[in-house]
Amino acid sequence: MGIQNLLWQVTKKAFTGGIIGVTISDRCCSVVPVRGDSMSPTFNPQRNSYLDDYVLVEKFCLQDYKFARGDVVVFSSPTHFGDRYIKRIVGLPGEWISSSRDVIRVPEGHCWVEGDNKASSLDSRTFGPIPLGLIRGRVTSVVWPPQRVSKIS
Repeated sequence: MGIQNLLWQVTKKAFTGGIIGVTISDRCCSVVPVRGDSMSPTFNPQRNSYLDDYVLVEKFCLQDYKFARGDVVVFSSPTHFGDRYIKRIVGLPGEWISSSRDVIRVPEGHCWVEGDNKASSLDSRTFGPIPLGLIRGRVTSVVWPPQRVSKIS
């Protein structure tokens, strides 16, 4: 009877911890890896490194969609919903953006995002303004590797 009671207690605590972890990850903040070099030099400054940056993403900004020009955000791809991108907001609703081909007005409920490394970035220059509803959070700081821990300005 003792081993069953121990297993039951461990299972309850693991389940409770899992529920709390999922809630925090979904509602408050999460840690996300930065893949590729589209945001270099802000993230992954050494291009041939095997050590990707990991960033802290806060999600409180999603309650009222309050973003500012210059914020680095994580969003779902407008064309492949499962894909996530990390880019910088360069245009807010109602602003005019000069792209390589034209001058575009960002529609209400959308924003214009671009990577810091424009030569290798898949961003609004490719798929246009993104709906604010696709944004999953704002990047606040680099949390890994230890020598790169810092706040994002």
